[in-house]
Amino acid sequence: MIRKKYNKNRSEQIYVKANHQIRFPRVRVLSEHGESLGEMSSNEALEKAMEMESDLVLVTEKAEPPVVKIIELSKYKYQLKKKTADTRKKSKTGELKELRFTPFMGEADFQARNRKVRDFLEKGHKVKLTLTFKGRQIVRKDLGFEVFEKIFTNNVDLGKVSLPPKLIGKKLQAQLDPIGKKK
Repeated sequence: MIRKKYNKNRSEQIYVKANHQIRFPRVRVLSEHGESLGEMSSNEALEKAMEMESDLVLVTEKAEPPVVKIIELSKYKYQLKKKTADTRKKSKTGELKELRFTPFMGEADFQARNRKVRDFLEKGHKVKLTLTFKGRQIVRKDLGFEVFEKIFTNNVDLGKVSLPPKLIGKKLQAQLDPIGKKK
């Protein structure tokens, strides 16, 4: 069983059941390299781990029988920390960026935001476009759709529309996804 706890300095501590904390009648035992050593009682597995001068670490208790691994506890914690760091890095690759527009914006403002859209798409980010209508501007919804259409045509080479423009209350929203690989 793996639990994470954060202490005052924000470093992550991982708690893992090991050695005498493992109390199951039968367990499936794996070696340090992942080879199966068979099914045995918890006490037999613990004795085998002591012979190998390692720890008996619980990998998963949800399997039937629970899976344990004979490995040094510090090494196992390091591997878990490394694996979570890798998944965290991978999840940030498709980060969502948001840009806000208005229906009656000047050409220079529009071009600046359009450059930002292009920049985000080139870096491989998804871009959420939000156009907010204030006061009586909602009467001219067609201008909002025109702004989005202009953005879509300007960025057709870098991005594709994944969520078409949709009016939610007084906000018009759409999303562009990058085409191809990021730089």
